[in-house]
Amino acid sequence: MATAEEIARAADRRDIRNRWYLSAPAMLTIFFAAVGPLAIVLVYSFLTPGSYGDVKWQFSPEAWVSVLFERDIFDDTLSLASAHISIFWRSVKLAIITTIITLAIGFPTAYFMATRSEKTRDLWLFLITIPFWTNLLIRTFAVLQIIRNEGIINTVLIKLGIVSAPIQILYTDAAILIGMAYVYLPLMVLPVYASMEKLDFRLVEAGYDLYASRWQVLRRIIFPLVKPGVIAGSILVFIPAIGAYVTPSVLGGGKNMMLSNLIELQFGQGRNWPLGSALSITVMLIVMVALLVYVRNAGSQEARHG
Repeated sequence: MATAEEIARAADRRDIRNRWYLSAPAMLTIFFAAVGPLAIVLVYSFLTPGSYGDVKWQFSPEAWVSVLFERDIFDDTLSLASAHISIFWRSVKLAIITTIITLAIGFPTAYFMATRSEKTRDLWLFLITIPFWTNLLIRTFAVLQIIRNEGIINTVLIKLGIVSAPIQILYTDAAILIGMAYVYLPLMVLPVYASMEKLDFRLVEAGYDLYASRWQVLRRIIFPLVKPGVIAGSILVFIPAIGAYVTPSVLGGGKNMMLSNLIELQFGQGRNWPLGSALSITVMLIVMVALLVYVRNAGSQEARHG
């Protein structure tokens, strides 16, 4: 006859087995929808490009070499791929600046929303989410109509006599920044607002009662308490910004390429699928490093404050 301990162990084993059975559909979905395609891309990055696209099943690390280097067509020597490095730098730079701009605009916006009455607060939250109702491409074309040479900005400036000729904004890095800041601003506002809404504003009042300046209250009280929302918003903005495709294509005009445009070029006109795969994995690694830095900094600061 089984002892109570053996019966308990058997029950635990059944419980674990049932949990695996219940989670199996989700795990299979994750594998076939995420891990599987990623594994294919990783395998393709170590193969030889085909003549008309696709790949030849011959092992070659050349795609990974071509991410940062290029071979001379005459003597086969390696040199830095200045075009790729320039695109890498532009993508990271624009993603970081976009994150800073959205934070600079989103933080006071979230503070304003959090300090309103509940009914008014819900209205402002509703207004912030309205852009999500519209397709990204349509929103990008809306920005294009504002900043093009015959757009609203240049028309107003010329009418006011501030400039005599249209300012070239479209097809520049500034145009891409404007577009990405507009598109991703709600992704910064919502997490910061979620943290700001839970803030005990009696602490802010106490800071003022102790003769702290506004800057001191912001730096020593408000910002540390809403920092999780700031970190979450920064991640939500930085990751899609560094992999942005539509906005640089429309507002950059193909002259100011970012990583996603370069990857699309390799799978399209370039017909170099291994290089496109290697670049895709590189983007994923950059995002992973950024996430690790964010998480590590957040963890260390929480430990210091704890």
